Amino acid sequence: MISEEDGRVIAEGFLRESRRPTEPELAIDWNMVRVKDGILIAPYNSADYLASGKSEHYLLDCWPILVDLSSGQVRFGDLEERAFWKKS
Repeated sequence: MISEEDGRVIAEGFLRESRRPTEPELAIDWNMVRVKDGILIAPYNSADYLASGKSEHYLLDCWPILVDLSSGQVRFGDLEERAFWKKS
């Protein structure tokens, strides 16, 4: 079992390591991070969008990062599980 804070650190490292050189700088939207059923859900987008809110900086298809707090395993969410991570 890991803490929510440890999950946040894992999510941030995962995002940093997964970024391709051709992509803009990415950042987690810390105001939208939450835990559901033991899974930390960390949405992200371009750092420029999160700083400015300007739609021209918004990136599509940024499925959130999911961190299992019982195991520490991390991965991107996928479309089939959207109902789980979509904020209701």
